[in-house]
Amino acid sequence: MKRILIVEDEQNIREFEVINLRRVGYETVEAGSGEEALEIYDNDPLGFDIALLDITMPGMDGFTLCKELRKRSETLGIIMLTARTQEMDKVSGLMLGADDYITKPFSPTELNARIDSLYRRIELVENQPKEISEEIRHDDFVLNMRRRTLSKNGRNIELTQVEFQIIEYLFSNPDTPLDRGDILTRVWGESYFGEEKIVDVNIRRLRMKIEDEPSNPKHLVTVWGMGYKWCTK
Repeated sequence: MKRILIVEDEQNIREFEVINLRRVGYETVEAGSGEEALEIYDNDPLGFDIALLDITMPGMDGFTLCKELRKRSETLGIIMLTARTQEMDKVSGLMLGADDYITKPFSPTELNARIDSLYRRIELVENQPKEISEEIRHDDFVLNMRRRTLSKNGRNIELTQVEFQIIEYLFSNPDTPLDRGDILTRVWGESYFGEEKIVDVNIRRLRMKIEDEPSNPKHLVTVWGMGYKWCTK
């Protein structure tokens, strides 16, 4: 069963999300606050595939909740919901580990499309062929395809599913500039209709995890006018 944890303090919005997601086949569990959501997440025996988080809530806000959920799971799909239009809110959520964001107000069609897109990525990861190549090595880095881990000099680097898919694409095409649009299509899917800047934010987040000097990257570099590439030279 496809399970979603919906965290929203406004009951009418929460009911709107629940009705529309149940209509298309998702099982939903509701929480009216960040604190309640963490208690549910920690004690629910079935677990969740995706969490839909409102940013502006009394008490624990969506940013803090996103950070706490990401500590508990690198594979949970997280989508942030915000009524704000400020760019920094979107960037902040993604930097904390969210996979996507939706700006209020949104239509049932957009909500379902974003949820479906993220769930397809999760399914793709879980159902990948067992005969895939075990490892890809570049310099001090080892990408283990079976365990879906990345290590640097033997030290494990925790990655979200989105981050892993980006690194996998880059590692499979070393020293080759990859266009932002190509990365977006490869990782988020052809049906994704969000903004390309989501790629840039994830690249920034990856650099903070893998580079000795994130502001002066040596491995995950920008090729101006073309995109990003993984350098092995």
